[in-house]
Amino acid sequence: MLRTAVLFCTILILSACGGRDSSRTEPLRNPPPLPVAGGQPQIVSGPINSACLAQRRRGATQERCGCIQAAANQSLSRSQQRQGVQFFDDPGQLQEVRQSGSESNRAFWDAWKRFAETAETVCGGI
Repeated sequence: MLRTAVLFCTILILSACGGRDSSRTEPLRNPPPLPVAGGQPQIVSGPINSACLAQRRRGATQERCGCIQAAANQSLSRSQQRQGVQFFDDPGQLQEVRQSGSESNRAFWDAWKRFAETAETVCGGI
């Protein structure tokens, strides 16, 4: 179920951007470590976890959404997490951020891509 939530986040991001611009960032090779308990990423709560669970997707389990939140805690500031929650309901807003010329939107977009890569890498098997 976490895999479905991670895939949802990834599809959300990829569908909004139309692909990855490999000239801007390097692929994630060594994701940051997440809190681990019993060999599994620790389940944490927060705005991304709540948005993930609220979607009521088949794969949106407490374990998967909690892992995604842990990845968000490693990759995004609290304000970026709050900003990102809106994309769960309206993926089109993410496209607007990506296409915006503002430096703050560019920084958010780069952080959000790192978050998605981290969540997919770490939480994809849950």
